[in-house]
Amino acid sequence: MAALKLFIRDHAIFFVFELFLVAFILLLYWLDGFRNTSTAIYSIIVTIVFTLTFLALRYMMRQAFYKKIVHLPTTMDDALQKNAKTAEEVQVEEYMHELYRIYQLEAQELYAKQNRHLQFMNQWVHQMKTPIAVMELMLQEDEPLDKKSTREEMERLKHGLEMVLMNARLDTFEEDLKIEQTHLKQIVTEVVNQHKRLFISNHVFPSIDVSDDIEVPTDPKWLKFMIGQFLTNAVKYTFEDGKKVYISAIQHEEGIALQIRDEGIGIPAMDLKRVTKAFFTGENGRKTGESTGMGLYLAQEICTKLGHKLAIESTVGEGTTITVCFKYA
Repeated sequence: MAALKLFIRDHAIFFVFELFLVAFILLLYWLDGFRNTSTAIYSIIVTIVFTLTFLALRYMMRQAFYKKIVHLPTTMDDALQKNAKTAEEVQVEEYMHELYRIYQLEAQELYAKQNRHLQFMNQWVHQMKTPIAVMELMLQEDEPLDKKSTREEMERLKHGLEMVLMNARLDTFEEDLKIEQTHLKQIVTEVVNQHKRLFISNHVFPSIDVSDDIEVPTDPKWLKFMIGQFLTNAVKYTFEDGKKVYISAIQHEEGIALQIRDEGIGIPAMDLKRVTKAFFTGENGRKTGESTGMGLYLAQEICTKLGHKLAIESTVGEGTTITVCFKYA
């Protein structure tokens, strides 16, 4: 009954239009001198019969469709059943299936983001416990506070906080984006100076070979974060004293390539293709026990959003080279 009521409401205007059309034609005949009342009544009755017959047949053809939409589905399978007969119904079903497919993709993407964020926060909280515990032990000692050790633990906290902040901002990247022509050497120098204690404490030294006149189209804040991640990894996985981290820029036809090369332990070939995956720590990460597996993942995501290209090459025992390619503006 609900399906019939919906059909009547949907086609009421059609019936009114048919009556209006017949009345208009009869008016034309009347103005032309035609005065046969019985013929006019007969025409109206015939028109009504034909219209009702047409609507009845149309209802029979669309009855299943109307019954389907007047009853709210309890499962998604109920909503996506394929029982269309007319071209319109077929198109509506195709539209609904495509809409459901898009919804599934968006829901899966949202779930993946939430799951990744939760996993990252769990790992981050676990790792932040270590420097806090170390500083608590230092404060409990009667001896004067070791400023060097305290500073090292503070740097670990600052690095962890920066990592989680950038991970949170990545979801609203477009709102926090400002592309401009940036002096590459200035950015590199600032990041190296920010990490000078890291270099000194690990007895690893930076070597900068970037021309003063090189400019690249990028977001300075996000670029600083990426370079900071690369330098941190380069120092962290260089276990021998006196080694260097080489930072250079190469100009070629397609753009400018910023290379950061270390003389560390290198990345095993089996791990090289997976180091930019979220939470992948690999063999080297297990050696240090401090890797979140998010640094290179965030760098890859940032490069993709900024339109840069990230490439990683490495040889075990010789070192790793990370290249960021900037296109000319």
